[in-house]
Amino acid sequence: MSISDTDSDTRRRPAALHAARGGELLSMGDVAGAQACFQQALALDPDNVFALANLAWMREQEGALEQAVALYLRALAHMPDDAHLLQNLGALLLRMRRMDEAGQILRRVLALEPERSSAWSNLGVLQASLQHETQAERSYRRAMELDPAYANARYNLAYLLLRQGRLAEGWKMLEARPQPSAFGDYFHFPRWQGESLAGKSLLICPEAGMGDMLLLCRYVPLLRDLGAASVSLLCHAPLKALLRTVPGIDEVLAIGEAVAQGGRDYWVALLSIPGLCGTVLETIPSNVPYLHADARAVAAWAARLPPAPLRVGLAWKGNPAFENDGERSLAALDTLAPLGGVAGVQFVSLQKGAGEDDTSASLTLVGGGAALGDMADTAALIANLDLVISVDTAVAHLAGALGTPCWLLLPHYRPDWRWLAGRSDSPWYRAMRLFHQPAPGGWAPLIAQVAEQLTHWRQQAMYSSTGIDS
Repeated sequence: MSISDTDSDTRRRPAALHAARGGELLSMGDVAGAQACFQQALALDPDNVFALANLAWMREQEGALEQAVALYLRALAHMPDDAHLLQNLGALLLRMRRMDEAGQILRRVLALEPERSSAWSNLGVLQASLQHETQAERSYRRAMELDPAYANARYNLAYLLLRQGRLAEGWKMLEARPQPSAFGDYFHFPRWQGESLAGKSLLICPEAGMGDMLLLCRYVPLLRDLGAASVSLLCHAPLKALLRTVPGIDEVLAIGEAVAQGGRDYWVALLSIPGLCGTVLETIPSNVPYLHADARAVAAWAARLPPAPLRVGLAWKGNPAFENDGERSLAALDTLAPLGGVAGVQFVSLQKGAGEDDTSASLTLVGGGAALGDMADTAALIANLDLVISVDTAVAHLAGALGTPCWLLLPHYRPDWRWLAGRSDSPWYRAMRLFHQPAPGGWAPLIAQVAEQLTHWRQQAMYSSTGIDS
């Protein structure tokens, strides 16, 4: 053995020990300690694949995606046919929307291991993201054939089926979604699985964002019709006052408040309700409006707003923590600047939180930001508007639930399943009109279309107010 080989071997042994210790610390949740160990391993042996792969995963979790790609490629230089490494890299490239590269990598994984169910599911995600939905469904179902218990494939298929309006199977697949176990661990009464509700008390527990609660709280009257003696809601704190106006509701509790562990018959996860009620497109509860603004708050906002013949509310950003927020939210208020060219319209900001301080030289706004309290306050402001124009966020659901006309701006890339495919209307909200982005990132042509339609809408409203036929 040459001297250089001996030196190399001497370095690799302690490097492997550092890498192994890093793996132990990572499994224990000590991220900083694990990272230090992996870096020590690489300082001794830059080719240590275990350290490279784990550091790549850690960089990905931190959001340092380009660094993660570089680390995966370094690891693959030594193990080019490692299906696990390849799959991680393919999923990362998909997350970065480097679609062609992701597709090549994922197909290489399947060439190496054609019965790897997770690779089929990931390929389906890629195909669905490109709106190749027939191919995506085949990939998801192949993953489920290989592993019938594979939850990710079922959940991914749920998105596709629900988006296509195939609700009966979609709700079943949706039960494979990641669900918090805290409710089942905490409550001393069972989860509702569709048993008779006659004379029973039911607690609805929240999932995901406020928009989901605003969409699905409409089921409370239906649950009462099914015989429930009482229905309670556990919800996000900003929704508490507003949700007290849901017909048939008995009690509204906010997350963070004390909730009794017993005393009820059942609890149910919010997104499970449509499936348990057997909802299909034709039976979506259409009792709109099912939320109502407080009359005194409506009057207070009416007194605060400057006089105007027509008022249009704007919401241009959602919660930045949402996984697809970079696609659904507008970069800035100025993206909506073409709307400012429509004469005779007062624009009202409905933006609270992210973006509330945005300004535009072309749009003068009133309301919004610090002037808004909770969602009941936003509802009172919306009650003073003739139209809401919003990206896909809770404000759009609120307008829909109040029965206020709403124009919804939807991204091309991974639009939410709730708005279905190929529709300009919504079976969930009678007064909602959908505007679809024509291409990824292409907000300009969509906003130009909305500005044109807004001009026409204003003219129609003017003719209606004067009794002139258009």
